Amino acid sequence: MSGTYDGTYWLEHAWLGTHVEPGVLVTVDNGLLHTVTPGTAAPPPGAEPLRGLTLPGLANTHSHAFHRALRGTVQVGSGTFWTWREVMYSVADRLTPETYHALARAVYAEMALAGITAVGEFHYVHHAPGGTRYTDPNAMGEALIAAASDAGIRITLLDTCYLSSGFGQPPTPHQLRFSDGTADAWAERSSLLKDRDHVRIGAAVHSVRAVPARQLGTVADWAERRRAPLHVHLSEQTAENDACLATHGRTPARLLADHGVLGPRTTGVHNTHLTDADIALIGGSGTGTCMCPTTERDLADGIGPAPALQRAGSPLSLGSDSHAVIDLLEEARAMELNERLRTRARGHWTAAALLRAATADGHAALGWDRAGSIEPGALADLTTLALDTVRTAGPLPRLGAETAVFAATAADVRHTIVGGRHVVRDGAHALVPDAARALSTAVDALRG
Repeated sequence: MSGTYDGTYWLEHAWLGTHVEPGVLVTVDNGLLHTVTPGTAAPPPGAEPLRGLTLPGLANTHSHAFHRALRGTVQVGSGTFWTWREVMYSVADRLTPETYHALARAVYAEMALAGITAVGEFHYVHHAPGGTRYTDPNAMGEALIAAASDAGIRITLLDTCYLSSGFGQPPTPHQLRFSDGTADAWAERSSLLKDRDHVRIGAAVHSVRAVPARQLGTVADWAERRRAPLHVHLSEQTAENDACLATHGRTPARLLADHGVLGPRTTGVHNTHLTDADIALIGGSGTGTCMCPTTERDLADGIGPAPALQRAGSPLSLGSDSHAVIDLLEEARAMELNERLRTRARGHWTAAALLRAATADGHAALGWDRAGSIEPGALADLTTLALDTVRTAGPLPRLGAETAVFAATAADVRHTIVGGRHVVRDGAHALVPDAARALSTAVDALRG
């Protein structure tokens, strides 16, 4: 991804964080929004019109790009998260830097077509099968960074520490390519990765079962020194909670808190099976929560206590995780609808609050603090939804936030703009013209 756009856009309708405003003129200077002027009834000469509803670019806070190869193959039959994991490992075994780049480029292009302008890639496939290091020890991570650039979106590479298969257990043969051996060796390798214009480097603890307790602090300290995002899969499965209690006499959230992992730059992914004390720990520390409803329902994980976490002080963000679906509007909608099923009551979040999770709070969780709003000084990252499709036609434009969350889908994305530059124009990707073919080719290569 190179170059930025200086110019002017006229937004037919714009969501400005609290409301939808008609006729907003924005100027872009060096990839940033320079001026934002509401009350502009028609596009002035030289301004490019964006017709429909324009939102800040969407942030996909949690992604495993290679899981996209599993779509349509693991949705049938019976099983659990743990049986699904074995199929996932079989795909991970086939990845090379070249095949990973091809797949991720196509997956990130699919994200751009869905209005996503930044992705948090929870990256743990570091080495060759068997654990042999590539000549460039970060060849796999660099392949993901290049893929995001080629697809025109921003990436936060959450380089993941993954050392064990369970509490006190060495990595399995599948997991050897995930492991650096120790957290110190992980830190040495990950320190070679550098931020770039479209790249932020963050850290991740895969889970409390995958990083021994005595080494959690090494990862937390690495992120703290760099003031980098730190993410962790947290209490996704009850089996992990039970094993943590048996080994350490405390919940995963308590264990992470005791080793300095929780905090305002940390995001717990899933946060599904929590005690009241866990919720207080997470919220009280300012730790964020990334919900991934389409994956959580696909894997039968359960419904996490998102309202209680938010009330306790945990900012909410959204991710497509395993990419059973890539649609941040569906993730936002599903968070509310899941709660309606669980509680048999409606209205847990406003549409504006759900859009904030999909935009500003998602970007903040990924270290893109200047993204997620339409205001002067923000990154010129925008997503425009059509308001004249069979899904979105009918509601009043002033109800655009409700239309976006409760009616629109990724298929209604008309334009995606990153740094002021069209990545998707009129529903077509400018850099990956045939994303469907690219996906098909990349997935076929991994299926052999």
